[in-house]
Amino acid sequence: MNTEQRRELYRRLALANPNPRSELEYSTPFELLVSVVLSAQATDVGVNKATAKLYPIANTPQKILALGEEKLRDYIKTIGLYKTKAKNVIALCRLLLEHHQGEVPRDRTSLEALPGVGSKTASVVLNVAFGEPTIAVDTHIFRIANRTGLAPAKTADKVSARLEKLTPVEYRLNAHHWLILHGRYVCKARVPECWRCVIADLCAYRPKTPVASAQKPAQKLRGKPPGSASKSKISKSKAAKRSA
Repeated sequence: MNTEQRRELYRRLALANPNPRSELEYSTPFELLVSVVLSAQATDVGVNKATAKLYPIANTPQKILALGEEKLRDYIKTIGLYKTKAKNVIALCRLLLEHHQGEVPRDRTSLEALPGVGSKTASVVLNVAFGEPTIAVDTHIFRIANRTGLAPAKTADKVSARLEKLTPVEYRLNAHHWLILHGRYVCKARVPECWRCVIADLCAYRPKTPVASAQKPAQKLRGKPPGSASKSKISKSKAAKRSA
């Protein structure tokens, strides 16, 4: 994909969704940080359900520390790897209080020094909470970058670096949201919905997925319909009646 095609790709995604937002529900940078940590190998919907009960009770480092790891587990036990995540969140809160006055740091090095925070989580927080033009790469964005030819690479870090380098400046701030939402709802992993994709003609993926009604041919009827009988059984029945 060349420079003009990339620009056109983002132009169309921006036109379809001018103000993209994270689907995680949060009201402060700290809530966002915790939600992103909890979202690893989990869905935003699942995280939102758990934090809807947690944040009214504990939504600051002080309050979560006061809650304690065991009680925190009870709030997030519906989320995958909840025991490890509870441990990380407690440790994260402690470090925020000890080294950052309870505030979420705005630099990558400090963020990645926190338990449970990797490069992807740091990028999300920097982008969503602080408006930095970072592009975090999850499974959806990794798939789209390679499938479409937008920024193909073999690792998530390399895809992220290429996207941040190749994405036009005017689209860089929201690129993460456009790509992740497109991957969740249109360019899906198993069956990309090419028939309703606004960037299908720019995409290198082949062959394009046909409309839903044409994806699966009608299956042949297996067995006999209720009340039916084979010709051989019918003929045998007639013969038995005649001999009787």
